[in-house]
Amino acid sequence: MHYISVDRPAVNCVATLDTTGAMSRRYRNARFLTGAPDRTGAPPDVGREVAFAGRSNAGKSSVLNALAGRRGLARVSRSPGRTQLLNFFEVGPTRRLVDLPGYGYAKVPRALKARWERSVTDYLERRRSLCGIILVMDIRHPLGAGDENLLRWCAAASLPVHALLTKADKLSRNRVNIARMQVLREMNGRGPDVGVQVFSSLQGTGLDELEAVLDRWLGDADA
Repeated sequence: MHYISVDRPAVNCVATLDTTGAMSRRYRNARFLTGAPDRTGAPPDVGREVAFAGRSNAGKSSVLNALAGRRGLARVSRSPGRTQLLNFFEVGPTRRLVDLPGYGYAKVPRALKARWERSVTDYLERRRSLCGIILVMDIRHPLGAGDENLLRWCAAASLPVHALLTKADKLSRNRVNIARMQVLREMNGRGPDVGVQVFSSLQGTGLDELEAVLDRWLGDADA
C-alpha cells in the first residue's frame, strides 16, 4: 500500500484523561456502527477516533474483540482479508474505533486490493477525527513492507502510532522480549509519539496497556 499525500488536517491527539477508570470500561460497551466502502459512507467526522491497521493476518479483529470482552464485535476468519470495509465501532459519544482493511496477504482480486488501497489512503489523508493509529503486527513477522509504508506516512503526518505485537502466546517469554526490543530499536525516532507493546488476544496480555493508550488518545467526549 502506498501513502502519498500527508496534507491532512491537524488534530489534538493528546486528550484530557478521566482517572476514575470509567473510560476503560467503555470498550466493553462498544457497538458496531457501520461498514463503509470509503470515507463518504463513514459516520459524521466529529469527535475522535482511533484506527486499527495492519497486515491481513495480524489479528486486528481479535484485538477488537478482546477489548470488547466478547467474540462477536469484529468478524474473525481463518481466511485473511475478510475485512473489506472501513468498519466503525462506537465506544462513547463521538468516540470510535475503526477496523481498516488489511494489507499484504489477502488472496483477493487485484482490482479489489486497489479499491481497498484507495479507500484507506483517502480515509487516512482526509478524516479529521482520526487521532491515532494502532499498528497491529504479528510478533513473529513484524515490520513488513506495508507496516513500513504506514509508519513513514504517520511520521510525515505527525500522527501518533502505537505498535501492537500480537500473538505473543506463540513465543517463549525470552523470544517475546527479544522481538519487542528489536522492534523498539527499529521504531526509535519514527515520530513524535510512537509506542510498542506485546499483546495476546488469547491470554489477555497487554490489554490494560492498550486501553491506557486508547484512553489517552480518545479522552472524554466533552474534551
